Amino acid sequence: MQKIIPHLWFDTQAAEAAEFYTGIFPDSRITGNSFLRDTPSGDCDLVFFELAGYAFEAISAGPEFAFNPSISFMLNFDPSRDKKAREHLDAAWDAFSRGGKALMPLDAYPFSKRYGWVQDRFGFSWQLILSNPEGDPRPFIVPSLMFTQTMAGKAEEAIDFYSSIFKNAKRGTTARHPAGSEPDKEGTLMFADVMLENQWFAAMDSAQRHDFVFNEAVSLIVSCDNQEEIDYYWERLSAVPEAEQCGWLKDRFGVSWQISPAVVGEMLANGSRDQIDRVTAAFLKMKKYDIATLEREYLKG
Repeated sequence: MQKIIPHLWFDTQAAEAAEFYTGIFPDSRITGNSFLRDTPSGDCDLVFFELAGYAFEAISAGPEFAFNPSISFMLNFDPSRDKKAREHLDAAWDAFSRGGKALMPLDAYPFSKRYGWVQDRFGFSWQLILSNPEGDPRPFIVPSLMFTQTMAGKAEEAIDFYSSIFKNAKRGTTARHPAGSEPDKEGTLMFADVMLENQWFAAMDSAQRHDFVFNEAVSLIVSCDNQEEIDYYWERLSAVPEAEQCGWLKDRFGVSWQISPAVVGEMLANGSRDQIDRVTAAFLKMKKYDIATLEREYLKG
């Protein structure tokens, strides 16, 4: 089961985006929907979906946060697993490009015969790469974190920090900025990836002039089996007390996480209207989730 689940914050388009994304890739589907009432953002649509078997959640919760390239998703089109990898990459690029914009043109680069970085019509960004079939295999979808502004140069520190917290962690590829890469400092990470809980993540430093940093538009849900797990991750990840709300926290690098009981997702996806409303009212009062309280509210009357 996927331990870390990306959560996407939309203004009003979560359901529309989920339909769009699931129409692009095989083995993709909407797995559930819910509706939260009377939140600080008003009434919110919540959508659960899978892309190529990889789980996501999305919410329509207002315009407070906007997507930016600090967190994107790499899509590895591997010719050793897909004879039409290049064709499928081009088709995905065309779909994402309609109404969107290229951040790096689809072209040949020193690290790939075909690569492009695109921001889709919802503002969310994707990196499409034709993988080297002789390289170490990677999953199709890999979340990628770009460390900018005051966090530029801290990607490796973040990788080591996350590896100390999550189980089944190991370093993968490491490529460093060489001398003469100013403003990027020699030795900082041009690209690296790491496995956490058997899931791959990528990270990079960029000291270029960017007008974005990590924000709540993309957060990472840690699906927890019990209160002990919630307490464990909360204690180790939370570094900004004022950001603690409804299971959300920010770590010392500015990345947003949701430390959430797996059972809450099941409650919101499968509960009755009254059960969902009671659970929502309960967790809105919380910073760190308390599973016992949420279960009591769910099972009432």
